[in-house]
Amino acid sequence: MTTRQARARAALVYGGALLMLVWSAGPFVWQISTSFQLDRALTGPTPSFIPHPFTWAHYTSAFFHRHLQFYLRNSLIVAVFTTLFCLFFGTLAAFALSRLKIRGRFGLLMVILSVSMFPQIAIVGPLYLIASAFNLLDTYRGLIIVYLALGLPLVTWVLFGYFETLPREMDEAGRVDGVSTLGLLWRIILPISLPALVTTGLLAFIAAWNEFLFALAFTSNFQHQTVPVGIANFTDIYYVPWGDISAASTVVTLPLIILVLFFQRHIIQGLTMGGLKE
Repeated sequence: MTTRQARARAALVYGGALLMLVWSAGPFVWQISTSFQLDRALTGPTPSFIPHPFTWAHYTSAFFHRHLQFYLRNSLIVAVFTTLFCLFFGTLAAFALSRLKIRGRFGLLMVILSVSMFPQIAIVGPLYLIASAFNLLDTYRGLIIVYLALGLPLVTWVLFGYFETLPREMDEAGRVDGVSTLGLLWRIILPISLPALVTTGLLAFIAAWNEFLFALAFTSNFQHQTVPVGIANFTDIYYVPWGDISAASTVVTLPLIILVLFFQRHIIQGLTMGGLKE
């Protein structure tokens, strides 16, 4: 390959990466800019990317007038407990299906996968009746149970695929050393599966953090409503407060970005590594 061809290839690669970055980050950057602009600038005939004049009014309104902090608290409680329960039960299910001799395990996996294929709008009615019968409406428990049912199939499938790549010789060596079944999971499998656990945990957390339909159907007051429902409630009958919505959306998105950046090394390992190879 000549020097000119190498430069052209590098320019093509970096140009494509820059285009993808602008395409992905552009809406979020515009949202941040919108959150610092006055309402009259947002509804003007010519929008401006640079806020002029610069204002914090929308953030003040989101927290002190619309009580965004309560919705953030609710989303954090629901998402954290959902993630912990999904990882706990999903790890046990994936370990059992991958490392134990279970008859018809692939049939069970197909059943688990098929559960996640139902559209949410088709099951929200029956689940609402069940939640009402068990007094789970307007509670954290109701949302956590529903989100657990929605996130568990994905967590189980991802962890099962990761556990399947781990060599069976580790199990045999553990058995020789007298390690029990749960000891095999706790002392051998989990320590080398941290990237997969972080990746699936983040997926479960983001899904619970962003879920809207069930949170809208199962909650009716700000004491238990999550952030997506809270932001939707910002809209009035005759007025859409785009500045407040942009400010709240920026605050809600930042924790997810921080989590991804903090755990990026584990995420990359979880997506690209298959554990120890024979």
